Amino acid sequence: MEFHISRSIREAADVDGLLFSYTGNVVFANVAASRKLANRLNELRGADADPDKTVNGGALFAMGLIDELNHALVARYRAEIDPAVHAEALRWFAGKVGPEQVDRLLYAFVEQFPSVAVYQGKISAKEWLAGTTDGLSNREAALEEMMLLWLANINPALKQFRELFDDSGLKDKTLYANVTASLPDYLSTRPYLAPEVGSLYDALTAPMLASPDSITGQLEYIRERWTKYLGEELSRVLLAIDVLREEDIAIWMRFNPAGPDNFRHGAPTWGAAGFIGDEFVGFDDEFFVGPDGVRKRKYEAGYQAPLHEYEAFSADQAWMPNVVLIAKSTYVWLEQLSKKYGRHIHHLDHIPDEELKLMADRGITGLWLIGLWERSIASKTIKRLRGHGDAVASAYSLKEYRIAEDLGGDHGYAYLRDRAAAHGIRLASDMVPNHMGIDSPWVIEHPDWFISRPESPFPVYQFNGPDISPDSRVEIKIEDHYYDQTDAAVAFRVRYHQDGTTRYIYHGNDGTSFAWNDTAQLDYSKAYVREQVMQTILQVARQFPIIRFDAAMVLAKRHVQRLWFPLPGAGGSIPSRAENAISQEE
Repeated sequence: MEFHISRSIREAADVDGLLFSYTGNVVFANVAASRKLANRLNELRGADADPDKTVNGGALFAMGLIDELNHALVARYRAEIDPAVHAEALRWFAGKVGPEQVDRLLYAFVEQFPSVAVYQGKISAKEWLAGTTDGLSNREAALEEMMLLWLANINPALKQFRELFDDSGLKDKTLYANVTASLPDYLSTRPYLAPEVGSLYDALTAPMLASPDSITGQLEYIRERWTKYLGEELSRVLLAIDVLREEDIAIWMRFNPAGPDNFRHGAPTWGAAGFIGDEFVGFDDEFFVGPDGVRKRKYEAGYQAPLHEYEAFSADQAWMPNVVLIAKSTYVWLEQLSKKYGRHIHHLDHIPDEELKLMADRGITGLWLIGLWERSIASKTIKRLRGHGDAVASAYSLKEYRIAEDLGGDHGYAYLRDRAAAHGIRLASDMVPNHMGIDSPWVIEHPDWFISRPESPFPVYQFNGPDISPDSRVEIKIEDHYYDQTDAAVAFRVRYHQDGTTRYIYHGNDGTSFAWNDTAQLDYSKAYVREQVMQTILQVARQFPIIRFDAAMVLAKRHVQRLWFPLPGAGGSIPSRAENAISQEE
């Protein structure tokens, strides 16, 4: 079975091959293919098209999945309840309108909504109808496709996609309208799917009746009610729901004054529901009670198994209560000191003893120097390309964990450390555990340390801007819309000149706002990456008695999962990561 897209749309969009396919008892749906098709359809609409009519890949994927699950339900019905349902339907309709009219209808359907083989000209519509596929007559397969085409056209939630499968051409030339209108009557003569469900027609239309205007609502209905018929095949429903959530975030992540009002399926909920394991206070066989006192079914997204985690850190009573910490943005502070003391103070070892004594006299016992490490060159380049001519690189987009040379390097730091200690002041530094700068040697020499994919997460992304790599071994480009602040991509593109490999590496992201466009996200699912970061932490600890971990929560396993490898049905933090869902056991 193939997802029914009209010949005219296939030709206009240059669509070839299977977009969605159904084989045996396993449902397959391709998110990447859905995004590519959506992007192509939007290109055909033109730049002046109504933005409210934009085709979104996640919704297209979900629609295709509904079609596939319908096919799967029909296949299970045929296999276990009524093997002759299609063959008898052809005879039943032939008796109503005549065999010639049935043949003409099937031929017109295959011509307007061709299979891949017919569309590619490998076989004619007439030849295809005379054959069989996997033991099923192609005439019966065409009848099933036509039935689901009709259901798609009457489904209110799919109206935004109706141009893909508009059946008006069939109505004009055949008895399609009469035949489809009679389908409920015919199926009422066949065995019920189940006494409480009714006929096959009743089962197939129940999701749209329950949630007529929401694709997500129909998927939720299918997930809840069709488990006994499709079982594990419903796992893709969770993926579709997660992709829709991600798409909402991606839509909002355009620097639009309307902000979250742009959401198509509801307001943003980053972190609003807590994290897996936080929300359990009790449950019974079917339901559990959340902290809000509401009973929720166990199958609901994000509520899969109770977890209890306890603190596992020392109290640090020997020193922490006595620290009075002051934070200084290092470059800014050095500029302020230069003005204060009337001389050029640009290295750490130039900081006057008078300033350290003044801090100590005021009770300061800890000095947190922000931005000590060697920073990303690309970060500064991005800022200046966006019009900030005097900007320096972000303090949290790091090239490497080495004291910046323009701050005096290791020598300048050591001299300051010893003098500060003489005044009873400990030095503190940042450790940025979840990402590095996009041009870090880690990225260039060890790309497998970072979360990436071989193709762009979204076909709409464009990487035509300047190469911001300071290293001749690679080309690095961020997504074009960062420069005019009209969008915020989740990944950047790296091309390695030695072998021509292209990777799309994810920007650092904590799931609460836009991705940080000058950073690359480390992949904590890999043990050797965790070991590399642990050794780096120890290196920092040998230099600084106090460490401030930036976004420290991202080191926790549950947060790594929440952001980058979400539980099936609990995704939506970072667009395009629902495809990488894994269970807690995995």
